[in-house]
Amino acid sequence: MTMPVPGSEAFSSRPVDPEELARSLPSALPTHTVTDEQVEALDPLTYEVIRHRLWSVTDEMGEALKRMSGSPIVTDANDFDFAISDELGQEVQVGLYNTMLVGAVDLAIYWTLRNRADNPGIESGDMFLCNDPWVGGGLHQNDVIVFQPVFHDGKLFAWTSAIAHQPDLGGVGLGSFSPAAQDVFSESLPTPPVKIVRDGRLQRDVADVWVRRSRVPMLVGLDLRAKIGANNVGAERLHALIAQYGADTVKAVMKRMMSDAESRLRGKLAGLPDGSWSATGYQDQSHEGDRNLHKITLTTTKTGDHLSFDFTGTDPQAGVINCTYAGMRGGVMLALLPILAGDIPWSAGGLMRCFDLVTEEGTINNATFPAAVGRGPIGPAWLTGSLVAECLSQMLDRDLELGKNVQATCCGTWDTAVIAGLDERGEQPAPFLSIIMEPMAGGYGARPHADGMDTGGLFCIPMGRIPDVEMTEFLYPVLTLWRREEPDTGGPGRQRGGVGASVALTPHGTSVPMGLVLASAGKAVAQNVGLAGGYPGNSGLDVVARGATVAELFAAGRMPTELSEVSDTLEPGQNYASSYLAPGEVFAMTWQGGGGYGDPLARDPGAVTRDLRELRVTADGAREVYGVVVDAAGRVDPAATDTERERQRAQRRSRSRVEGTPAGTVDLAGARRLDDNLVETTGGTIACRHCAEGLGTGDGPLAVGVHEGPGRDAGPQMLADPADYVDAPIVFRQYSCPSCWTALYSAVVPADHPDTRATLGRATA
Repeated sequence: MTMPVPGSEAFSSRPVDPEELARSLPSALPTHTVTDEQVEALDPLTYEVIRHRLWSVTDEMGEALKRMSGSPIVTDANDFDFAISDELGQEVQVGLYNTMLVGAVDLAIYWTLRNRADNPGIESGDMFLCNDPWVGGGLHQNDVIVFQPVFHDGKLFAWTSAIAHQPDLGGVGLGSFSPAAQDVFSESLPTPPVKIVRDGRLQRDVADVWVRRSRVPMLVGLDLRAKIGANNVGAERLHALIAQYGADTVKAVMKRMMSDAESRLRGKLAGLPDGSWSATGYQDQSHEGDRNLHKITLTTTKTGDHLSFDFTGTDPQAGVINCTYAGMRGGVMLALLPILAGDIPWSAGGLMRCFDLVTEEGTINNATFPAAVGRGPIGPAWLTGSLVAECLSQMLDRDLELGKNVQATCCGTWDTAVIAGLDERGEQPAPFLSIIMEPMAGGYGARPHADGMDTGGLFCIPMGRIPDVEMTEFLYPVLTLWRREEPDTGGPGRQRGGVGASVALTPHGTSVPMGLVLASAGKAVAQNVGLAGGYPGNSGLDVVARGATVAELFAAGRMPTELSEVSDTLEPGQNYASSYLAPGEVFAMTWQGGGGYGDPLARDPGAVTRDLRELRVTADGAREVYGVVVDAAGRVDPAATDTERERQRAQRRSRSRVEGTPAGTVDLAGARRLDDNLVETTGGTIACRHCAEGLGTGDGPLAVGVHEGPGRDAGPQMLADPADYVDAPIVFRQYSCPSCWTALYSAVVPADHPDTRATLGRATA
């Protein structure tokens, strides 16, 4: 654990009271405000027209950035976002791109108002640049925000911002990912807000300092100008809106948008029973050479119309797997927006009033300077969001209407691979660097009434896209051998998780080895957990085929489709590693699908045969985890399927120990749903809804069958051997009804993972 550097607290983001912030601003920085009466006086038509115009502004900013950027991260993958904020930085309208960034943009503006208003000042025509995760704006140093104040009649009226991931900003590791980092001094330099545009003119000295740090300065310089251009579009559209409707009317709409979002979310929360739900997740490895597990623990409490997310008990910061307070907040928003606010306009400034965060400093999702935070958004912040989603889904699953928003965990993490080397295809050899963006096609988690979307994208980037293979091969000296969906990667369940995919690359157009940096998680412990007995999706797997025979296969007119065809030496990539890829060798990565929902033995056999036909599952997978037997023509054998499912239930019974004393058959009349399998009777007994077996009352653990076996017991989707990555024993833990042996909980976790029987399917008091 790194120790905080004295004075670094000046650069740390903290919860901000907007009213207190407004009172602290210097008189030389007047702000444009409106009264509550002006907000209430808005007519509905004007409100809706201006609200949609503000939404369209962020869309236009996105299109402007994509037209000007030369980075595939922006142009192909849509890994960026925008926001329009009020005069104090509260987010009024955010883009539908990388929503994890929503939790950090306002923090950078708050910090700038407090620390830059006097010197160098905040004036019309200015823009600020920041990549300091402790300040905000982004979640690690590669997230770079350019934001500007928008003035009207000499008063600060609003802010616009554009933020995108940069391919490389220096540091020891390629792409600024340093797998061995123990502190931020091995990574890209964090830059607090600095004035990059003054009075409408780019500050060339600051811009030169900025791009000088990068291995790909032309791309970084182009992205800088693209963000400036996007902000110019935002300011121009805002001024046009003010000219048409008047400053007071536009500002009143902005305030109303936030208050409406807040009131709608509070109304939704108020209609749900109070309670607390807990979840614990893990990062397997913290840096190159580490073989430990590092946990994040969360208790989500709903009281009335308010939520509290308590991360007390999370492990201390370690290695490179840390995020700052901004990252933790971004992780919360990653889950809250689609699960609780899918039908509410995303005025994040209002939505964030509905929850508070309880956290200890110096932990892996609230790290203090100078912790290494390069993995922040795609490690601990992402896991934070997955845990929040798990808790919120448990809360909503008790409600028939809101339960439609329940979703098992999506792909779990971002599998990072960076390649860099020498491109010798042109007249002059040139250096190149590329982040492999294919994992954008992650699998979505299953819902109570629908399968997860296959390779549907990332939970945090609603408008994310997978790159074009031809463009990748045009830009970089690589050849793609395959890019395909992988069967048996979606989490098994009554509703199946969306499948993940794989890609295999070999150098093509370079005679020297290229560098390869890996940074990932979810290879030993499942991060794409299921719900209500649903199984987790696949574990990730990265492999380098050494001494491959690709050239010989090509010469024979064969295109390989499996690693076993190209080499007998398959080297599994660690979660964190600095390696290489030589000419003729192959790098293959398989990223994660989504978790399943409900017991897979309850899945409709017809749905399984459709999955077989569409190559979503294999015949072995259909039998092993779904108990579905098909004949040679691919048709379900009903009798054999019934027999196989009974055999698997009997196997659950024989391999499990019953913990607690079941209460026997109970009356389910008037019982209240808890999840897909459990109900609570009018007398307070928790029971299996399938067989009416009483499992317990009060706050104690439920009486269930408990099985702990090898992780591979979860099914063929467990691709990796946990022993290749961590020393701790990893188990497949399953709780089942001790009468009908329906799966109530299924997870691949460390052997010392907390016993969740006490909270299974219900909230604690």
